[in-house]
Amino acid sequence: MGLWKLRFSMIGTLAVIIGLSTLFFTVILSLAGVSLRLLLLIVPVINIVQWLIAPYLIDAMYRVKEVKQSEDPELHEMVERLSRKSEIKMPRLMKAQIPIPNAFAYSSPIAGSRVAVTTGLLETLEPEEVEAVIGHELGHLKHRDVQVMMFVSILPAIFYWIYISTILSGYGRRERNSGAAAIAIASIAIYYVLTVFTLYLSRLREYFADRHSASIVEDGPRKLSEGLAKIVHSASRMKKIRRDANSFNSFKALFISDPDRAELDSASIGQVGARAADQKLVEEVLRRKVTSFDRVMELFSTHPNIVKRLKALQELA
Repeated sequence: MGLWKLRFSMIGTLAVIIGLSTLFFTVILSLAGVSLRLLLLIVPVINIVQWLIAPYLIDAMYRVKEVKQSEDPELHEMVERLSRKSEIKMPRLMKAQIPIPNAFAYSSPIAGSRVAVTTGLLETLEPEEVEAVIGHELGHLKHRDVQVMMFVSILPAIFYWIYISTILSGYGRRERNSGAAAIAIASIAIYYVLTVFTLYLSRLREYFADRHSASIVEDGPRKLSEGLAKIVHSASRMKKIRRDANSFNSFKALFISDPDRAELDSASIGQVGARAADQKLVEEVLRRKVTSFDRVMELFSTHPNIVKRLKALQELA
């Protein structure tokens, strides 16, 4: 996907999300009373508070600890060097004690910016591949993806809360108010529509982060392609661990690769041995065709289909 096409798609998606939200708010508020106006204030406040404290929640859930420079000077030097190339302040380097190979960036005004790698990532990937993965995560911080996705995610959340509050307010009544029923049906429908657009925006921002890594890491497209292929291939063989990690699903958009899609994406890699050459893994992915089923599944994913993602990286190379 070309850079200008990518930018146009992202701006267009944001415009659709905001435009649809404004239109639907106008319609629903014309049918509802003052209580919904209060709801429109409560939901953003809850989301903003969640955003502010999210880094601390993530640290607790993923057993994340800060990595001191004396503990891993090479990894620190890597993050510092890539941060300079990204023209951003170096984030705090964190390590998550989980065996799933992955990495994520997160931030808030009170916690600052952080980049975390899992122990599984450091054990699975070679240093040059770790470098490309970190470059991707720094791209998220440079593009302020955490803030953008937090803002966009508030919109479908508001409609979901409208749906829930309308349904609950109807309990205990013998006759349902037709207006309230219409609001409930419209709200849940709008919630799903906006969620699809929000997921699409999330996938676009993954492409942008991939491009950033390719631009600041020498031979970045190859290194990131190999790293992503190995992450997907390794995570797909860790079924039990991924089942145990299901409680973390609310934060999976942070990851460089969606662990829930690992088994499905791994099918794109084909039958290769655990010791297969890194480039062979990438070639196996690129030989696969994206099926209609893959496209449908991608609609409900925070991350792009692995085949499409690696093909985009190959275009950059």
